[in-house]
Amino acid sequence: MATQKTATRTAVSFSEEERAAMKEHAQELKTAARRGSRAAKADGENDVLAKIAQMQDSDRVMAERIHAIVKANAPGLTPKLWYGMPSYAKDGKVVLFFQSAEKFKARYATLGFNDIATLDDGTMWPTAFALVKLTAADEKAIGARVQKAVR
Repeated sequence: MATQKTATRTAVSFSEEERAAMKEHAQELKTAARRGSRAAKADGENDVLAKIAQMQDSDRVMAERIHAIVKANAPGLTPKLWYGMPSYAKDGKVVLFFQSAEKFKARYATLGFNDIATLDDGTMWPTAFALVKLTAADEKAIGARVQKAVR
């Protein structure tokens, strides 16, 4: 006689903001497929700049500075939207992204690096940073981290 096992389900509940980000990502994929690879870089930058322009003042100022820092320190990265966030990719894979505080109703913006970024430093290293404002020293540190990420 076979025993019957009952599968348990874990309900996954996404926030309204997370669901919106997933919808944005689906739309980004459709848009990219329509455009093709030739127009992707120029259109991606326009998309990123338009998204930055829509941000609240404090997030917008930081996103504009990060965009400039990335362009200066890693000109080979391609700007693109990723889950509705400005991001920068290498060979189609997102290396780093800027998440506004407003996006997930957080008290700080986030500068994050994905696993493609070569930030390895021993057995543990930071991959995300909370941002409330950018100082000249912060900008210099971000520039160095961006350069390291694309080596």
